[in-house]
Amino acid sequence: MSIRTLLNDRFRAAMAAAGITGDCNPNIALSTREGFGDYQANGAMAAAKALKMPPRELAQRIVDHVDLDGIAEKLEVAGPGFINIHLSANFLAAAVADQTAQLAVSVRPNATPQTVVVDYSSPNLAKEMHVGHLRSTIIGDAVARVLEYQGHKVIRQNHMGDWGTQFGMLIAELEEQLGSGEKPELALKDLEGFYQQAKKHFDEDEQFATRARNYVVKLQAGDSHCRQLWQLFIDISVAHSEEIYRALNVTLHHGDIRPESAYNDDLAPVITALEKAGLAVEDQGARVVFLDELADKNGNPSPVIVQKSDGGYLYATTDLAALRFRAAELKADRILYFIDARQSLHMKQVFTIARKAGFVDVSVSLEHHPFGTMMGEDGKPFKTRTGGTVKLADLLVEAVERAKHLVADKNPDMAATEQEEVARKVGIGAIKYADLSKTRTNDYIFNWEAMLSFEGNTAPYLQYAYARIRSIFRRAGVTVDSLDTSILITEGQEKQLALKLLQFDDVLQQVAAEAFPHILCNYLYDLASAFMVFYEHCPILKDGVDTEVRASRLQLADITAATLARGLDLLGIEVMEKM
Repeated sequence: MSIRTLLNDRFRAAMAAAGITGDCNPNIALSTREGFGDYQANGAMAAAKALKMPPRELAQRIVDHVDLDGIAEKLEVAGPGFINIHLSANFLAAAVADQTAQLAVSVRPNATPQTVVVDYSSPNLAKEMHVGHLRSTIIGDAVARVLEYQGHKVIRQNHMGDWGTQFGMLIAELEEQLGSGEKPELALKDLEGFYQQAKKHFDEDEQFATRARNYVVKLQAGDSHCRQLWQLFIDISVAHSEEIYRALNVTLHHGDIRPESAYNDDLAPVITALEKAGLAVEDQGARVVFLDELADKNGNPSPVIVQKSDGGYLYATTDLAALRFRAAELKADRILYFIDARQSLHMKQVFTIARKAGFVDVSVSLEHHPFGTMMGEDGKPFKTRTGGTVKLADLLVEAVERAKHLVADKNPDMAATEQEEVARKVGIGAIKYADLSKTRTNDYIFNWEAMLSFEGNTAPYLQYAYARIRSIFRRAGVTVDSLDTSILITEGQEKQLALKLLQFDDVLQQVAAEAFPHILCNYLYDLASAFMVFYEHCPILKDGVDTEVRASRLQLADITAATLARGLDLLGIEVMEKM
């Protein structure tokens, strides 16, 4: 249990004992000013207003009823009714020691776990993954990792685009190339080039375009030849995506793929259900749902086409089928979508229709967590120097190459194989952290120099902070298991480090609730900074340090390293013992 949760429970009980009922909240917050305690209970002011009492008098009544024996060494009422909480050094020491075991487990026990479906990455299998897929993939993965660590049942859903009109064009192109003796794995080696070639063929050759359109109909009708060619394309495309996931250290696997085509058989029933519910009506031959809830400023309802006049279906139809499956079959309590901000209206429409049609119960939380765009230093969407789309595979290779030069410069005596491994972790970590450390909803500027810096809020800085702590133990010639002395907190810097360590659970709870990984990034940077202050003011290996004090500080160092490692792991970033 986090300190904030513990204090909240104790103060809530005290408020009830003091006769404060209703929706009054203790409002526990970290103290932001030195000398005003470690935490503050700020709920007395709001409660006093509701009860028409002097706030300081009510705050004192709460203090008189709260049980913080062994937790706080002092409580004081300050200002208009703040309650300053000064935590006991012994309590902090014990709480920090207890955190060691919690950090060691990969999944924490949870008395009230939820089933959370997380929809992320979702590349279009008609093209290679590019930088536009990066944010959804790594943000979604970080949140999924945090939820899983908290003991929730997380079901990843990779809603890959493997259906639609473009596949008729691609199948026709693949058939031509196979007919001329090309092998499928060679024909599709460059997916982006293959797509561009097929599109050029489609635009310039009407006979080819007609054949491609016919293939769409045949594919949807289940024609075995078209399905066979389509499957070749899908298999190679999926293998490419999974290679990217491995390089990115992302937890998506083959079993998490549930593509658009998986819902094909449910599209007609979705339309039938919408018609029976009185939602889908005919409009110029198409089936359309008009949503008054999303009307424009003139009062015109928002139209959502769910079936085209030619009988074809749209993304909205597939997304409704997916929602119905996730609610009914996967039994989701929360469904999280990591899709860029440009799709916000689409997601609102789909969520509204799903609720009105009864596909998703009101108890299920439907959440679209949008994100901004990766921008180049010119302030425009990130492109190659020639203006083309940046392939994600190429970006990752360049990241590792740049990191390799940095590692070789900083540690030329390191073995070549070790340099390769460190460069991989630093390069991939830098790419991911540069993105995750920015507020999800904002655009951000891609800058190699900034993300690979060993100074400031970057992955290399945090990875180095971890490696530096591990080097302390090598120099000390001890292991953590040999340290059986209790943690002692006597110095201010020791207390500040302990307080920061004990905020880890609160941070994870916030990330899980709000799906903002940058909150965890900022915490880890603050923790590393707090450790540096502690290390500078509280000697560990210097001569003259008392044996028990030395052992205590080594334990604080170890718990800091474990917290950094666990936090970075939840972001999908690896650490190393040496750098």
